[in-house]
Amino acid sequence: MESGAVSIWPRMGPFLLGALQVAPPSKLGMHYLRKMALYVRTRDGCFPILSWPMWRHIACGKLQLPEELAWLYFETFDLLTSRTPEERLGWAESLSQCSDSKELDHQRSKLCVDTLKFLLFLYIQQLNRVSLRTSLIGEEWPSPRTRSPSPCSERESKNGSRSKNWDDQAHLSFVYSHLGDLLELLVEPGQLSSSGQAIRGSQVSLEAVQGLSLLLEGSADHVKPIHPVHKLLTKAPLQAQAGYSKLSRSFPLQQLLTCLRQNLTVNPFGMTACLHSGKKLTWAQQVEGSMKRARIVRNTHMAPAGSGMLLMSQVFQQTLAKDSDKLTGANIKIHRCSHAFIYLLSPLRSVSVDKCRNCTLVLGPVETRVHIHCCEDVRVVCVAGRVSIGASSRCTIHTLTPTRPLLLPGNTDITLGPFHTHYPTLEDHMGSAGLAVVPNVWDQPLLLGVDGLVPHSLNSTSSTDSSTGCYRLLPTAEFNALVVPFTMEGDTCEVPGGLPPAYQAALAQKEKRIRNMQRIVSDSQLNEEQQCQFQELVTQHFLDWLREMGHIQELSNLAPQAQPGQGPSNGPSTDLDGQAQPGANDDNEARIRHTVGQTQVSSSYYAIC
Repeated sequence: MESGAVSIWPRMGPFLLGALQVAPPSKLGMHYLRKMALYVRTRDGCFPILSWPMWRHIACGKLQLPEELAWLYFETFDLLTSRTPEERLGWAESLSQCSDSKELDHQRSKLCVDTLKFLLFLYIQQLNRVSLRTSLIGEEWPSPRTRSPSPCSERESKNGSRSKNWDDQAHLSFVYSHLGDLLELLVEPGQLSSSGQAIRGSQVSLEAVQGLSLLLEGSADHVKPIHPVHKLLTKAPLQAQAGYSKLSRSFPLQQLLTCLRQNLTVNPFGMTACLHSGKKLTWAQQVEGSMKRARIVRNTHMAPAGSGMLLMSQVFQQTLAKDSDKLTGANIKIHRCSHAFIYLLSPLRSVSVDKCRNCTLVLGPVETRVHIHCCEDVRVVCVAGRVSIGASSRCTIHTLTPTRPLLLPGNTDITLGPFHTHYPTLEDHMGSAGLAVVPNVWDQPLLLGVDGLVPHSLNSTSSTDSSTGCYRLLPTAEFNALVVPFTMEGDTCEVPGGLPPAYQAALAQKEKRIRNMQRIVSDSQLNEEQQCQFQELVTQHFLDWLREMGHIQELSNLAPQAQPGQGPSNGPSTDLDGQAQPGANDDNEARIRHTVGQTQVSSSYYAIC
């Protein structure tokens, strides 16, 4: 290999999934992390593995952080840890068997993390720290063009800068600017001054540099094979450049810093590269006009495990569905979509929903995190390792999650409801993602404000009065089940884990009303003409309701198009990937009316309303 042929880049996972999208507390600044680095190296039970009891002692006793916040960081780091689905399911089973807080704490005490990697993880929480200059003058000043204000932009300006978790250019800039601090956290106590800063001539051990592999990786040919950074630094051509000594198994700090900075580059599997050279994800049928501005690209054909991504932008007034291996394990970003219905029915790694309006998103199991940012009137239905919402309004989240939903600053009128749908392969997908039906704490959100955790008295409410907080739990009177309207192969035929008793009772009451309505119609002994008139009346009321509620487009897309010379067909079709074909955007009332007439949907509506 020739010198300079090696590229090193920031890994996407820690920044995308690990950095909370809120400014960290001041006690996680470099001054206190230096003290923590010194403390863990000189105390038994803290190095090289840090347990939950020891981190709680440091966070609560030394850094004065609330215990819930300390656990949030510890649990978030664990989500980044590579574990098999079987290990995840075993951990979920152990937690579900805890009957009280004492047993839960005992179980949590068994969880340990890599000490040095955890220190670096705490440091990268600075990614979304608010800059005083940015908060005063904005990131683009002087602005090349005038931007119209929006409620979303106002919320963003009040609650910090835009999210950088997907921005690979921001990751590169952050690592390049803060690499010196990151390396100082890896230096052993004997080479630190009394203030915790590295002294001249400090060395960094190979074992410590292995911790840096949390954030950095690279390759010798710019693409594959990909290696952790410590393996690249101990082999030619970087071995001499970094000053690695096989005898002492260490690197001179300054030489290592210079070497890393000289070889840093943007992630070749990040969002920038995906937008530039990713493959388009095609759909069985695309309607000209509505899909003209949409951009859907992926890099899953060439990205390493954990770095595959799918970017969906500006999908407007469309119903799109996909069940494909091309999505399995991918990181999904859904950006600036409006009046769309999107079904991604595969096991996913992460999902980010950014600046969307009036959308319904039904997701397959999400291994790590679903994050909703700066959205309005969006409904998300998911099973996920974690759900977080920030700077959003009038959004409804139906979720099954083992971790407390995280409500970040800037939210208004958020509704939390239980997971209420299923599709045939859902339980298989949950198993492959390591997600179980218990524990399920969808109704126990954690409110994280700009100044830390919001007091418990303001952090929970089940009422519909928004004045008591930024969220509410979905009232049972407003609850309805969601049906995934596609034919698929599989064994799941009900909501995994079932519905909470109160919601199940509410649903049963509505089903009883439907049966009563059907019995009344049956007992009325209408003749054929009267039956047709009644069906037409109910169907017309149903169509009027669809228009009033804004659902006519959704049903239009789901009602299949007729082939030339044929009447309307009787169900949605799919391609080889299990993808639904969307309908046309013109007036499809006749087709919708025919589809409704083939089912009991309109009669059910009439009974409920």
